Amino acid sequence: MNLTNEIQENGIVAVIRGALPSNIVAIANALKNGGVKTLEITVETPRVLDLIDKVCSELQDEVIVGAGTVLDPETARSAIMAGAKFIFSPTVNIETIKLTKRYGAVSIPGAFTPTEILTAYENGADFVKVFPANVFGPHYIKDIHGPLPHIPLIVTGGLDISNVGLYIKAGAVAAGIGSSLVNTKKQITEDYLLELERKATDFVTVVKEARQTTSKL
Repeated sequence: MNLTNEIQENGIVAVIRGALPSNIVAIANALKNGGVKTLEITVETPRVLDLIDKVCSELQDEVIVGAGTVLDPETARSAIMAGAKFIFSPTVNIETIKLTKRYGAVSIPGAFTPTEILTAYENGADFVKVFPANVFGPHYIKDIHGPLPHIPLIVTGGLDISNVGLYIKAGAVAAGIGSSLVNTKKQITEDYLLELERKATDFVTVVKEARQTTSKL
């Protein structure tokens, strides 16, 4: 199974902001144990390249590690050299898409309008991140799929356990989940990690159930 298929199969992308070198592996392990195996570490996090390298070295093929909030090709290249397998961006930067593909990583730029979504895909994006998805909600994803059914969409922005299934049913292939899953502002204790694992399991279950419902429609 290639990376794009794995990311789609996993269904949930954990968005990790503000982690520390001392706790990033524990967070990654808790997510993995709960079934969330696609991890986005955002690049505004201090020492982010060390974090990416550390998770890749410790967990290797057990998870897929990527970089998020990537605004330019230079940052994308640095993240890929550190081990990132995918690049998430909040906007459509064609040069970032091209560089990401040049180095064999998965490109996931952020877009919102149909024109932006199509532009990103036509310039080589593997997935297009619809962001912020919560502005118009799940029905917007369904409407986008009308004229653009061939473009795989990942939704992020304002998602939690109560609504992620609705986006999957509407046609999203995966969802990026931030602080409603991983909240690094809390103290990273054993109890926190157990709760994180439970939350991860809950998100994975909701996505699985939503897909089963969708397949029957």
